[in-house]
Amino acid sequence: MTDTDTIIAILGATGNLTRTKLMPALFSLYRKGRLPDGLRIVGIARDPLDAQAFRDLMQADIPPEGPEQWAAFSSRIGYVQADVTSGEDLERAWRTIADGSSAVNCLCYLALPPVVYSETITALSQAGMADDHAGASGPSRLDASGPSHQGWRRIVVEKPFGSDGHTAKRLNEHIHSMLREDQVYRVDHYLGKETVQNLLVFRFANSIFEPVWNRNYIDRVEISVDEDVLVGDRGEYYDHAGVLKDMFQSHLLQLLALVAMDPPHAFTADALRNEKVRALSAVRLPSLREIGDHLVIGQYQGYHSEPGVAPGSQTPTYAALRLFIDNWRWQGVPFYLRSGKGMADKNTEMTVSFRSPPHMLFPGDADSNIPGNRLVIRIQPLEGIHLELQSKVPDAGLEMRPVSFDFSYDEDFTGIDIPDAYERLLLDAVAGDASLFTRSDEIELAWSIIDPIVQRLDLPGAPTPYRYLPGMNGPPDVERLLGITVQ
Repeated sequence: MTDTDTIIAILGATGNLTRTKLMPALFSLYRKGRLPDGLRIVGIARDPLDAQAFRDLMQADIPPEGPEQWAAFSSRIGYVQADVTSGEDLERAWRTIADGSSAVNCLCYLALPPVVYSETITALSQAGMADDHAGASGPSRLDASGPSHQGWRRIVVEKPFGSDGHTAKRLNEHIHSMLREDQVYRVDHYLGKETVQNLLVFRFANSIFEPVWNRNYIDRVEISVDEDVLVGDRGEYYDHAGVLKDMFQSHLLQLLALVAMDPPHAFTADALRNEKVRALSAVRLPSLREIGDHLVIGQYQGYHSEPGVAPGSQTPTYAALRLFIDNWRWQGVPFYLRSGKGMADKNTEMTVSFRSPPHMLFPGDADSNIPGNRLVIRIQPLEGIHLELQSKVPDAGLEMRPVSFDFSYDEDFTGIDIPDAYERLLLDAVAGDASLFTRSDEIELAWSIIDPIVQRLDLPGAPTPYRYLPGMNGPPDVERLLGITVQ
């Protein structure tokens, strides 16, 4: 090995995440020539496989084109059988992987059930796979008698990060007892999506938007993540989590933070995440008395038939939540967060509705206002940005109607495929850029918003789930809260 060698060690490598997301993303990066020359990928799991059997398992989910490229790429892939919760097993695995070198970089990706995160991180520390040259964890066990190694060590942790604020804080404390915060990369794959990243460019690289990005011009903000799939084989997990923990605590609050944050002083990980924390810390929680006016929950018919779901479960599969942000930029502007399973379509978008003009200048109903402009940022599918403006209809006096200005990835970036979110996240983790990963205080703040809402649902007088048919856009009572007509 040389000083430039980097290893991505995937722990729990035979699982679905590695096969369907991580390995296809790494192969795509390889085909684009974006992986470091010395990078190797090593799967670590309990399954009794050799390297070739592991490669064959991974190839099953790789697109069929480019067999020659796969052959070249797969030569970088190795496999070691080990119990990822055993420090002794991981130390043995690391000696095999590092081949006696102390100057190798290592990115440990925990593609594991959250229940074993703590044990695995402890085992990584015991094996010396969490210690880097700037760390405070003590000498590496790889060679305790020799000089300390010079390579970096980073750990990637998937969501869910904790099941509530208490468990998230406890996990953070456990991690910080062995690793520095800058070594920890907590994944929220929505932050890796191309259109989400483009929101930052859209806001802060175009001077026409930032001056009006505040309470003086914006009437409301809606963030929707609709899923057309049902719970399926995730019933046991989902019945303990529900939509508020599964989607709101992570994806929707991250999107809210990006929309609501103030401009960072620089595009660095800490500067960006500092502003997101400030936005989240200003979120006002509805009281128990107000909760029925701010929250609608629903459950699709047939949920109780899903495997792993408890009979009579009241776990919501849909929620619409209105929040306010108590600061100078957003005071009084409602933010509507909405997500559900079994919706009519799969769709993720953010809609910024601007205020109507203050005075009706043109002939018409003097008591009515001109509809405000709408900005729609489509995250998936049909990624792009849609701006709705008012225009005069030709040869019709001063009759007006909305017209659209559209930016579409398919049309404006023809021939450039939108990369999977994991491509960007893996590349950034290897490069040491944590901008698109969540920090410990972000995680705990997000839980501090969602936990009280979940707890209030267990109290007398709390809203109960409305039943809705799969293929609808949620329960009918959403119209009262959001002004959205359910089909």
